[in-house]
Amino acid sequence: MRVLKKYVIHGGKPLYGKVEISGAKNAAVGIIPAALLVQGSCRIENIPQISDVTLMLNILQELGANVRTINRSTVEVDASAICNRPVSYQAGRKIRASYYLLGALLGRFGQAEVPLPGGCDFGGRPIDQHIKGLTALGADVEVKNGFMCAKAKTGRLKGTQIYLDVVTVGATMNLMLAATLAEGMTVIENAAKEPHIVDLANFLNSMGAEISGAGTDVIKIRGVDRLKGGEYSIIPDQIEAGTYMAAVAATGGEIRVNNIIPKHMECITAKLVEMGVKVEEEGDSLIVTRHGPLQRTNIKTMPYPGFPTDMQPQIAAVLCLAEGTSVLTEGVWDNRYRYTEEFRRLGAKIQVDGKIAIIEGVRQLTGAPMEACDLRAGAAMIIAGLAAQGVSEISNVKHIERGYEDIIGKLTGLGADIRVVEVPDPEGQVSAAG
Repeated sequence: MRVLKKYVIHGGKPLYGKVEISGAKNAAVGIIPAALLVQGSCRIENIPQISDVTLMLNILQELGANVRTINRSTVEVDASAICNRPVSYQAGRKIRASYYLLGALLGRFGQAEVPLPGGCDFGGRPIDQHIKGLTALGADVEVKNGFMCAKAKTGRLKGTQIYLDVVTVGATMNLMLAATLAEGMTVIENAAKEPHIVDLANFLNSMGAEISGAGTDVIKIRGVDRLKGGEYSIIPDQIEAGTYMAAVAATGGEIRVNNIIPKHMECITAKLVEMGVKVEEEGDSLIVTRHGPLQRTNIKTMPYPGFPTDMQPQIAAVLCLAEGTSVLTEGVWDNRYRYTEEFRRLGAKIQVDGKIAIIEGVRQLTGAPMEACDLRAGAAMIIAGLAAQGVSEISNVKHIERGYEDIIGKLTGLGADIRVVEVPDPEGQVSAAG
């Protein structure tokens, strides 16, 4: 009989202590496919232990890469002898970042077949800009039988000028991967500027690529004939750090967030300070304290360096407890407010109209059962449960484990009363009986 996990939280306790931030999920799921471009051994350090990373490494092994685990946060990948075969449908559709395999395999072999991506479902996340860019690089791209199929017309992609109609992280990274081994110069205009885009460029450059401008809205890639092996350490996870900062803001207390890049945190820190949270910088750490009442504020998610969309649900959990009425505007994705139904179970007062959520702060939340609907929403439900009086249960936690390494252990280390409980899968019982 299959079992499922749920989290049980006894809330209402402030958080104290220190927490170590893992490597960035959004960087890791781009850098691991980038290893497919390298003819040699890549040693990648500071890899987070999360299910999305495990899935991506398994896909590389299925393609014939030699993947060796050195320790819990370091792997060696040698893709010198990989075969250009279609990526497994079952594996590829489980992870949103599988589309990076398209750019990497197309760049190396001039041909690729990758399943349409899966991952979190919060509205349409089109791949039209990926297709537009790859077509401009000289590929024929079509979607057939659930796969994205791409083939370079002349056997090798050719550098070109690409203007992205919208700022998109996924397309920016995918086109960087595809253009690294292309012939000539590629210029990506209106590129996304997120820290993990800079990290991908730094990884590729350390392996012999020639990429400049990452972190600005114009990225230039001069194609090279081959990449060699090397070593690289992934940046700390901005969103994981922000999640723990939001947790202490909601519960009260004082925590030290270690292994971060303070500049990456400024967009999150600024809003927490507006709300009455004290944030002090010490080297590669932030000390986050909240003892007094939370103040209302207005927040709009924007591409970096704006407030990140991946922190929107977590900050909403904090705003539920702020004095006054806050306005939260989602400036990146549609339909990212499904979690608000779950928050209402705790007594939150939220009204959603399209991309705008009006949050009227309450004095107290009370524990209730919730179901995680996506990765960041699940993290936000943990924050709400930690702040609520009484017991909360969160089901469908597989979403949360896609992007947070040892979240239960880290929160327990801060004094949270949270544990994992295994429960029978009712669907598993039915199928077993049938």
